[in-house]
Parts: sequence; structure tokens; C-alpha cells
Amino acid sequence: MRRSLFILLLVPVLAAYAQHDHAAPEKLGTVSFPVSCAPQVQSSFNRAVALLHSFTYAPAADAFRAAAVQDPHCAMAHWGIAMTYYHQLWPPTTPEQIAKGREEIERAQHIGGGNARENEYISAASQFFATDTGLPVRAAKYSDAMALVAQHNPDDVEAQVFYALTLLATLDPQDKTHANQKKAAAILEPLYKKYPQHPGLSHYLIHAYDNAELASRGLSEAREYSQIAPSAPHALHMPSHIFTRLGMWSDSVRSNQAARVAAHQQGDLGEELHTMDYQVYALLQEGRDTDAAAVLHDLEQMDKGPGTEFKVAYASTAMPVRYAVERKQWNDATHCVAPSGAPPHVAALAAWSRALGQARNGNTAAATAEMQSIQHLADQLSAAGNQYWAGQVRIQAEEAGAWIAWAGHKPDEALALLKKAADEEDAVEKLPVTPGPVVPAREQLGELLEQMGQHEAALAAYEKSLQDAPGRRGALRGALASARAAGLKSKSTYYEAALAKKE
Repeated sequence: MRRSLFILLLVPVLAAYAQHDHAAPEKLGTVSFPVSCAPQVQSSFNRAVALLHSFTYAPAADAFRAAAVQDPHCAMAHWGIAMTYYHQLWPPTTPEQIAKGREEIERAQHIGGGNARENEYISAASQFFATDTGLPVRAAKYSDAMALVAQHNPDDVEAQVFYALTLLATLDPQDKTHANQKKAAAILEPLYKKYPQHPGLSHYLIHAYDNAELASRGLSEAREYSQIAPSAPHALHMPSHIFTRLGMWSDSVRSNQAARVAAHQQGDLGEELHTMDYQVYALLQEGRDTDAAAVLHDLEQMDKGPGTEFKVAYASTAMPVRYAVERKQWNDATHCVAPSGAPPHVAALAAWSRALGQARNGNTAAATAEMQSIQHLADQLSAAGNQYWAGQVRIQAEEAGAWIAWAGHKPDEALALLKKAADEEDAVEKLPVTPGPVVPAREQLGELLEQMGQHEAALAAYEKSLQDAPGRRGALRGALASARAAGLKSKSTYYEAALAKKE
């Protein structure tokens, strides 16, 4: 639902991004994926694959279905429909999506590909959809199968690109050497030089570089992807992954404003909310609290439907939490809630906000109850096999426990819990669904040390946090306060200048 405030907020954006007006000719990049289907299907098939590479899943499925109607003997059209049900870099594929994908792969197998290469693609996809195992095993088997497709077809650009994507989908978040990301980049980089208008190449390179170690390598791709496929909302948003990693907040705001307009125009609620979450995060780092509040006002007016879809539930929960906790508005933090039916890791984020709010207000009993709820949600996630999010939620419980201990005059316990949380969080990469923790654990550790009067230790914690999350306003302010309290003039001057750039 578009309100007057929403319109007023976005009028300048619409003007600035007139080239993204979707009444204009569609621009999705250039893909050439030759198939043995009827010749009249080829152009629409290429378009469908381009949409798929920009994670524009519903329109891609429609385009593949149109190709299947146009040529009932086109097995690869059914392969394409199946692949729109496997969202490799997003939350786990649901049983319903797996069932639908399996049906399409079985249709493709029944029709049969027109050549050995097409049958390899279909067989590889069946390793994900037809295998009766858990999601990580399915993903690994699909990746292994696509490695063979790429090996057997070295001149097939799509085989290389889709294989590189599987490397990103199966990376170990605890591998801080970023082995899979580097392997994917080694495949994609030379191809990108040769095919600079291919949407998947720039898109997946951004994902490969979406970490503190490699982010600086992805700046050109970040700027170029939005120009390659401006008709895809996700392509307009993706540059902000790199901008966020580099602390380029104004660029992130502009990127997500444009993506938000496009997603709204195309009725893509999940993508619209995802861009709004990144936008709120960046606005808060610039100190633009009023603009962030306007985005939250728009959020309140939107019909978000049931809260069961992770992408929708996470973003709609995270934005109010960010706004309250980043600004240390602890009363507001105690009122943050997740949508009804939200997944456990989304419910935990709201409970974490309430726990911090209660603890910082001195209500340790209420905070402890929230912390116990967080721990219970972590256990649920662990029992369900979702070890990544179980670990993230346990970190949230440790953070809450630390502030409860501090409020209860147990500084040693508080310090031990926050050090543990910071070490655990530093050891694991974030997933693409979020720009990062609402407040990094090590930044919180800096604040605790500052309150304990350990100013040099606090400064060290803030500076380490800024290495992984450059330009965060809270960490910069904390570093400046700690440097001043410690009497470190050169450090004080440095952080005064860093903050002045954001005023």
C-alpha cells in the first residue's frame, strides 16, 4: 500500500533513477544459453536464464513456462522451472519447493534433453531435487554434479557460472579463509572480462566478495551490476552488499532506494523489504534517524501477509530492532516483536531486542525470561538441523546474558560472556539475508569495557570491530570516547575526523 509519505520519500529517487523506469525497454543483461528446443524458443529461454541469474524467480518461472508451452518437447524449459525453486543463496528450500522442482525435473527427464550436455544439466539438478537426504547433502551432490558438467563442457559459459554459484551455496561460514569464495571468483573473474554484460557473472562475484577480506575487490562489479540488469530489482540492490562491507553508506542508501522503487513496482514484497532493511541500516550509520523513521513508517503501512516466509519476516522484524537498539532507545527495544508464525531465528531477534532493552533498563527478571526464550529457540534450531542459525541465536543469548550480568553487578561474568560472544561471532561469516548483526558483539564488548573504565581495552575492541564492519557509527563514537578517556590524542584526532565525515 503506497502512502503519501512513501511517495514523497521516493519522488527524488524516481527522478534520479529514471533509467530504471520499467515502462522502458527491459534490460536484464546478455545471456546466451543455446538449447536444442525449437528455434523460436531460444530468445525467451535466454531471457528466462537472465532473470534466474538475478534471482527474479517468479518472472523467470513464468518465462520458462512460456517456453514449455511454445515447445512441449523442450526439456530444458522444465529444468529452468525447477531451478527457480532452488534459491541457493537464500533461506533453506522448503519441502513444497523441493516437491515442485522434482515434478519439473521428472518432466524434463521424461522428455529427454536434445543432447548429452542438456541431459547432464537435468541429471545434475535431479541430485538436488530427487535425492532423499537433508538440504546440505542435496546441495553438495548438486555442486559435485555441476562440477562435472563444467568439466565436460569447458566452453559452456553457463556451466561455469552455475557451478560457481554452487560453490557459494555450499561454502562453510566458519571458513574464514574464504576458500569457496576464492574458487568461485577464480572461475568468474576471467569470464567477466570476456562477457561483461552477463548478469550472473557480476552478481555472483559480488556474493563471492561479500566479506571483509575480499570486499575491496568487488567495488567495480558492484557499480556495474546495477547497470547491466537495471530491470531486476535485485540487481539494483546487490551493490549495497559491497557498499556495506566498505562503509559506503550514501552509496548503499541510493542503491537500495532505487531497488525499493523497482521491487515495489514489480510487486516483489520480499525484495522490497530486504532493500528497506539494508536502507535502514545505512541510514542509521549516517545518523539520518528521521529518514530511517520514515522507512519504518512505510513498513507499518504495508500489507506483509503471514510471517512464515523468512525473507519477509526477517526484514520486517530487523528494521524496528535496528532502529531501537542502534539508537539505544531501550524502552522501544522492549516492544519489538516478530510476526506471528515467524521462524525461530526471526523470533529470537525480537526476543534479543527485548532482552537487551530490559537488561539496560535494569529489569533483570524480565530480561532473563527473554534470554531463556532465546536459548529455547536456539535449541529448536539445533534440533531441526539448522546449525548456522542455532549458533547465531546462541550468540544473542550470550549477549543478553552479559548485559543481564552487568545490570546485576557481575562485571566479570558480563565480560566473559561478551568476549565469548565476540569470538564466536568473529569466527563465522554472515549470510546474504542481512547486512550484519544489529550491533556486532565486539562493538558491544567495547561499550562494556568503556563502562567498566577500561578505556584502552575498549578502544582495542572497537577498532577490531571496525576492521570487519568499517564505518559503523556506534563503533566510531565508542572509539572516539575511549581514545579521549585514555588520553590518546592522535587516536582522538583520527576518530574525530572519521565521525566528522558522517555528520
